Amino acid sequence: MLHKNMARASFLVYLTIMGAVAARAQEAVPTTPPVPRAITAAGGGDEAEHGQTPVLQHRKSRYQLHSSDVLELSFPFTPEFNQAVTIQPDGYITLRGVESIKVDGKTIPELVDLLRSTYAKILHDPVINVELKDFEKPYFIVGGEVGHPGKFDLRGDTSVAQAVAIAGGLNASAKHSQILVFHRVPDGWMQVKKVNLKKMLKEANLEEDAQLQAGDFLFVPKNTFSKIERFIPTSSVGMYTNPILH
Repeated sequence: MLHKNMARASFLVYLTIMGAVAARAQEAVPTTPPVPRAITAAGGGDEAEHGQTPVLQHRKSRYQLHSSDVLELSFPFTPEFNQAVTIQPDGYITLRGVESIKVDGKTIPELVDLLRSTYAKILHDPVINVELKDFEKPYFIVGGEVGHPGKFDLRGDTSVAQAVAIAGGLNASAKHSQILVFHRVPDGWMQVKKVNLKKMLKEANLEEDAQLQAGDFLFVPKNTFSKIERFIPTSSVGMYTNPILH
């Protein structure tokens, strides 16, 4: 009887020890971190839930044709259609043997596809090469409350903050929390983006700084005080800016 009790007690101790070991082993097993949800242009993941939808910007985009650009069209198998054309102010080019087509706002690959479909009416499976001989040099314009407003060459990637620096920096009267960037899109529309440069500089974070595209117009407005300053008597302004110590 004594042996049976001792055996039963030993078995209970064994179960207790093995249970503790198993529990500790489960705690030691590393948990696999959850895979973050993919973030798309429309937003997603935790950023979208907190109202911080990431914005995808098109950088290194292809050149879009403008009026006054000069194009050389070559037809390797039908050289009688070779021609040099200039894009007219209305965005059209006049072609040899077919109707005029509207090409402004298109890239060179898009133009090649359009030319092939147009000449397919009179040629069988036409092969057409397009070379851009002369074009408007990329530029951006900065106006408003900056040191040197004007037109500047767009050389490589240039952000709003860099464009402001190129234009001589902000004036004391600038409202740099509401800088406006105007970008022309096809069909005569204008896209406007507001940039809070004040917030970005204060937080030392330029990740949200917008990249300029060719032809963009950047405008820095006046702050509220500079708008009403000319209506305030000079003596009153001096009273608040340079108080007399008694």
